[in-house]
Amino acid sequence: MTRRLKFTLGAMAAVVLSTAALASEIAPEAVEFTDDGVVASLTGTPGDPAEGAKVFKNTGLGNCLACHVNADMESDQFHGDVGPPLDGVASRWDEPLLRAIVVNSKVVFTDETVMPGFYSLEVGKGVAENFVGKTILTAQQVEDVVAYLVTLKE
Repeated sequence: MTRRLKFTLGAMAAVVLSTAALASEIAPEAVEFTDDGVVASLTGTPGDPAEGAKVFKNTGLGNCLACHVNADMESDQFHGDVGPPLDGVASRWDEPLLRAIVVNSKVVFTDETVMPGFYSLEVGKGVAENFVGKTILTAQQVEDVVAYLVTLKE
């Protein structure tokens, strides 16, 4: 086999593998909401609670502290009171419902909620222009935030 053919086969294999990885991610418009929430993982990969905590408090990503008090992050500034406190949230709601709320809270609550859909193309009103037509979080970031929220038990 020639060197060029080996390179071409290797490049093709890389494309196939990367395409397979993307295929396992559920697209925002294909997320299935049930009465129990969003049961299926968006990525098939477990979320990382430590990464989820970073996304949760990052003002350019989740920015969850802007609206929610979270005693787990009491040393961080600017806890809001627009949404309910998230202390013990995993004792109130299970993982599929938490995933549904993060993906698109408007499906769980009402269209009137100010919480944006973080993995929806309908992010809501007053969202930064750079997010229009895009998701605020990636599928893996949603899984990471959900993995973090699941740790918040009473």
